[in-house]
Amino acid sequence: MNETQRAMRSIIQRIATGPELSKDISMAEAQLGMRAVLDREVDPVQAGIFLIALRMKRETDDEQRGVLDAVRGATEHVLAEVDEVVDIADPYDGYNRCLPAAPFLPAVLAECGVAVVTHGLDAVGPKFGVTHRHVLAAAGVEVDLTPTAAAARLADPALGWTYLDQRAFAPKLHALVPLRATIVKRQVLTTTEVLARPIHGRRKTHLVTGYVHKPYPRIYALLARHAGFDSALLVRGVEGGVIPSLRQPGVCFNYQQMGEEQSFDIDPSALGIEQHVRAVPLPEDLPTAARPSDDIAVAVDVQATAQAAARAGQAALEGAHGPTYDSLVFGAALVLWHLGRERSLPAAADRVRAALDSGAAAQRLR
Repeated sequence: MNETQRAMRSIIQRIATGPELSKDISMAEAQLGMRAVLDREVDPVQAGIFLIALRMKRETDDEQRGVLDAVRGATEHVLAEVDEVVDIADPYDGYNRCLPAAPFLPAVLAECGVAVVTHGLDAVGPKFGVTHRHVLAAAGVEVDLTPTAAAARLADPALGWTYLDQRAFAPKLHALVPLRATIVKRQVLTTTEVLARPIHGRRKTHLVTGYVHKPYPRIYALLARHAGFDSALLVRGVEGGVIPSLRQPGVCFNYQQMGEEQSFDIDPSALGIEQHVRAVPLPEDLPTAARPSDDIAVAVDVQATAQAAARAGQAALEGAHGPTYDSLVFGAALVLWHLGRERSLPAAADRVRAALDSGAAAQRLR
């Protein structure tokens, strides 16, 4: 038994002792344990116990920061030749109750002068839903770029945005997908992996991510500052994504210049959005499919849903009005306002509509 294996044994003995007797570990120990899992220095059973025991006792701030440090240590980091980068981190496990519009936000924002990277992977639990990779691939976008090639797209004036897959920027982390499926439930990686920050701006890098449950804005803001994001926009979005409900007021959080997060209210009607649906509805004729890894879970067919989302997104980029169009207006307006590119959310929404109605944003997809 080597030193790392002895350390993991000690960690597990402390964190996996039941709801009343489990003990917290330090940030350094959490980083060591997660690094051992990533480097496959410990048995897969111990790796699974480490992740689920942390979850069951509830991870402390230091434990989450330590795991994030290990994740970032396993990430290839590239500096883009642009001053500022917006990092859009939608849920890696995707969507299964609506057609995702967020994969098309980067093209819209690029047309508005904002360099954007979005990242994800093919499929991961607990949801195994439709991801940015699925939708963008269905739209004909290259989804298997190297980190260097992806960063170069941000400096291309005809593009200005990119998708980067976890398999490319953090292969050791991506290799844990089968283990995470075996664990079934959400783990600390679900929270921390979206903060890997693979592409940086020369001056600033901004995080945009979503949440559902009330404890998460504080956690994401804490981790975003730890990861070095100069600012963060945290959106209470549909299915935990970065686009809010289209039909009801909501709340978001943000911070600037590494400061404390603040809440602010949003109302789609104030941006001229009047919809009777929360998000882009699933077409009624979509096929359903049982997940091979879960005989109970039934969801929409991923590829068919991705193709439907791609068609809806491409139409919205060309100016076709509807829920996808309004989703892009809402999501992009929030980002432009957060960055200080527009003085108000209504003004930002008008700028986004101009980019969509002209068809110029659609050119960015090609």
